[in-house]
Amino acid sequence: MQRATLADIAATAGVSVPTVSKVLSGRKHVSAATRDKVLEAARTHGYEPARPPSASRTGMVDLLIDGLGSSWAQVLVRGAEQAAARWGFSLVVTSSERSDFDLRRWTGILRKRGTDGIVLVLSRAGHDEIEAIRNLLHVPLVLLDPAGGRDPRLSAVGATNWSGGVMATTHLLELGHRRIGFIGGPLDTQCTLDRYEGYLAAHRTFGIAPDPGLTRYGDFRVSGGKSAGAELLDSADRPSAIFAGSDLMAAGVYQAAADRGVRIPDDLSIVGFDDLPQCEMMTPPLTTVRQPLDEMANEAIRLVHENLTHPRAAGTRIELATTLNVRHSTAPHPG
Repeated sequence: MQRATLADIAATAGVSVPTVSKVLSGRKHVSAATRDKVLEAARTHGYEPARPPSASRTGMVDLLIDGLGSSWAQVLVRGAEQAAARWGFSLVVTSSERSDFDLRRWTGILRKRGTDGIVLVLSRAGHDEIEAIRNLLHVPLVLLDPAGGRDPRLSAVGATNWSGGVMATTHLLELGHRRIGFIGGPLDTQCTLDRYEGYLAAHRTFGIAPDPGLTRYGDFRVSGGKSAGAELLDSADRPSAIFAGSDLMAAGVYQAAADRGVRIPDDLSIVGFDDLPQCEMMTPPLTTVRQPLDEMANEAIRLVHENLTHPRAAGTRIELATTLNVRHSTAPHPG
């Protein structure tokens, strides 16, 4: 994903860097044969000149997201679409889970047609990939629910995941539960680490040492929750409550519990995270931590607009508050 330099093209074409510069800038006094060699070398390296900062705006914002199949993604995209209209943009959505998706090709498409800004919702995007997108496209870039560590140069919008983890675990501790399982998403995602730190902090407040054997990591999906939930429920000293790091994983725990005849909340209390629409339709309705996905999407699009107007706004970090919605999947410890 590193952008080819003029020196790279010059070496391939067998000419000087100034000659490459002349050809790519459209200046004259270069032979047709030399021009052809330079252009061919540029194509080989996938080189395209960056859009100048003064280029006219397109009225479009691009959203690149892991996948569109989950209800979490659907809520977020719906919020982003409404926000884009609110801030005067059209939204272009691309799923990185498409079988034919290629990040380099995607950035090439954006360079050709132009875009006013980019919102990235990629749970596994690495620093190098994000840097490549920034360096190639030179437009405002905002991370939504960022995966890795915080980069002060990048604008980002997230939720108070640590506080959410504290609230979820505190609720269970106040109900008298002492063996509380934790099922996080992938270990290399920042939100998982923050939620787990909140889980630990709540235990410390109550003077309780959590059993590390009750911690599992999944994939934020139903299948991951079901697998991790099955392991916890099949253990010799199973937990009386589980804090799942997403509503979808909580739904997987519901399935694992049903397979084993474990009743919710009589035998097992469960708290999720996200507050997706189906939480109220689950049996019983799921107690969960709400992160305001629609508001997060609005803030991400707003930051694109703000960065276009005031470039110094880049690097803004926004965390929106999480809240606990208590429903019927939690109850006092049966003992």
